Amino acid sequence: MITTLLTGISVGGQYALIAIGYTMVYGILRLINFAHGDVFMVSGMMLIWFVSSTPITIAVPLIIVVTVVLGFLIERAAYLPLRNAPRMSAMISAIGVSYLLQNVITYLTGGQPMTYPTIPLLAKTVGIFGTKQTMATIVTLPMVIVLVISLSFLINHTKVGMAMRAVSKDFETSRLMGIKINNVISVTFIIGSALAAVGSVLYFSNYSKIVAVSGALPGLKAFVAAVFGGIGSIPGAVIGAFIIGICENLIKATPYSVFSDAFTFAILVVVLIFRPTGIFGEKTVDKV
Repeated sequence: MITTLLTGISVGGQYALIAIGYTMVYGILRLINFAHGDVFMVSGMMLIWFVSSTPITIAVPLIIVVTVVLGFLIERAAYLPLRNAPRMSAMISAIGVSYLLQNVITYLTGGQPMTYPTIPLLAKTVGIFGTKQTMATIVTLPMVIVLVISLSFLINHTKVGMAMRAVSKDFETSRLMGIKINNVISVTFIIGSALAAVGSVLYFSNYSKIVAVSGALPGLKAFVAAVFGGIGSIPGAVIGAFIIGICENLIKATPYSVFSDAFTFAILVVVLIFRPTGIFGEKTVDKV
């Protein structure tokens, strides 16, 4: 039971790092960035390639930087030109980027599963509450807490954060007040991509193989967590991710483990029916 709970907390923390990217982008652009899960997958793939030529201590920080650059380029190439287009156009563009990333990785890998490298520090096992756990499982929760606190400080106590909050409240007024909208949006994508890269290191450390669609299911679950907690709310996304991670692993420990993934999406249906704005979501009124 303790092992199941610790694993659930760890998986929930990894979902949270992805969900924050979804909820931040939605909070500003009102856009579901469906390519975010694939950025998470590409980050894992890049670590495989980088480790073949550089030490792991250099490869891990390097993939975070490269993933940030990838997120920035995606925003500039796929979303910036559609800034004034209907939301549906941007959403279709996001889906297109998602399939593009998957197909590029399929081409580069020949569609074959790639072996994720062992990160000695994260693979090390230690005893906790009478059970053996990997460091990846143990460090996820404190790392998520530190990152979320740092992000909260950035949003609430810096000029960039103030600009992000202003843009999320009123896009057009913020533009008229002189806020550089494009820069704020780019920073949002950069932060989301960096967190996804950290999440990929923790998540894939528990899996030996990665394929081109390895980011699809974690990405969808993180999206469900963001909706469950209240899309646009960072605390909501984090809490929703932990709830889903824990419940998912508790179900896996029962004879009904085959339904663990179905449970996640059943939550989405129930939330949308009874509380469409999520736990921490706020009702919005569209002005006409």
